[in-house]
Amino acid sequence: MKILVDENIPYGLEAFGSLGEVETAPGRSITRDMLLDVDALMVRSITKVNAELLDGTPVRFVGTATIGEDHIDKAWLAEQGIGFTSAPGCNANSVAEYIVAALLELRQRYALDFSTMSLGVVGVGNVGSKVVQKAKALGLKVVQNDPPLAEQTGDPVYESLEAVQACDIITFHVPLNKTGPHPTHQLADKAFLTDLKESALLFNTSRGAVVDNKALKDHLGENKLREAVLDVWESEPTPDLELLSRCFIATPHIAGYSFDGKVNGTVQIYQALCAHLGLKASWSPKKLLPPPDCPVWEAPDEYEDPFSVLHQAVRAVYPILEDDVRMRGILEVAPKDRGAYFDRLRKEYPRRREFQNTKVVLDDCDTDLKQCFVAMGFQVAHNEVLQ
Repeated sequence: MKILVDENIPYGLEAFGSLGEVETAPGRSITRDMLLDVDALMVRSITKVNAELLDGTPVRFVGTATIGEDHIDKAWLAEQGIGFTSAPGCNANSVAEYIVAALLELRQRYALDFSTMSLGVVGVGNVGSKVVQKAKALGLKVVQNDPPLAEQTGDPVYESLEAVQACDIITFHVPLNKTGPHPTHQLADKAFLTDLKESALLFNTSRGAVVDNKALKDHLGENKLREAVLDVWESEPTPDLELLSRCFIATPHIAGYSFDGKVNGTVQIYQALCAHLGLKASWSPKKLLPPPDCPVWEAPDEYEDPFSVLHQAVRAVYPILEDDVRMRGILEVAPKDRGAYFDRLRKEYPRRREFQNTKVVLDDCDTDLKQCFVAMGFQVAHNEVLQ
């Protein structure tokens, strides 16, 4: 069989090469003509998979190495009897770590006291649930909003959107739904934003169109919101540069781009294709994974508070402001080259390992500090243990 794989799927050749002939291509450049002799297609979020792309091709299975599925016409695939899989949860931890890194940068910039602040999480699935767990460990009061889960479970933990709007920080972790009982397209529209506190902080790492980008730009320009952290944009790969320039942190849709998360996605869609073919999944990436760039980080002997130490460790493992600096380079790029620049940032994204790969060494037995590091996902050891 022949399999076409997005070149940004790590270990795509190794994983799918065990099942047949593999070709790779840039995800945004995949066309119908490229699929005329292809049996299976493996993509990421930038490839629109629909009748226009697949009709008349021999493709019988599609996998997306992403949590989101709004780029896939699943109804059409089902009508055609084409198998489909996504990778739910594959990069959930990566996105949660992105949120933590951004929160800690905001804390330092504005001397925030998390113990007096609230965080509203819109969408409490694979990603949102991890954000909730880490936010609570940071001392934030968390308000959870997820209408589908509320209906399914009847759990009173899920509160109204109005309760979220009263929070100091709002973060979105929802799929992009234009129709249905719970549409999320431009969920954060002008009216939603108007009802937020002027000191509010807004995060979006879900899909660009969940937030009305023009309305957000206007609110930031009129100082009706304190700051925004955006990883996703309407009209990707050519985001609104005026909005970008007004954001506290701006990144090119890479919140879920930890190396660990991307490899998880590869494994999930590989295993799904094996199951579709009735084959035993035998390939594993374990022997191919590179060592972490920061395997050990030693905490300072003295520190102001636990969060300052945590911030230093997080910066050592994931310096999120470097992503922001690279993204702002698009401001100097000619209009005709901006889309290619955005895509290149994603294609050439530096390898980022998750916190779980780093052992933090503490000099003392500060229980609160240890618990905070553990909740973020770090390994923790004490000096006497290593000696």
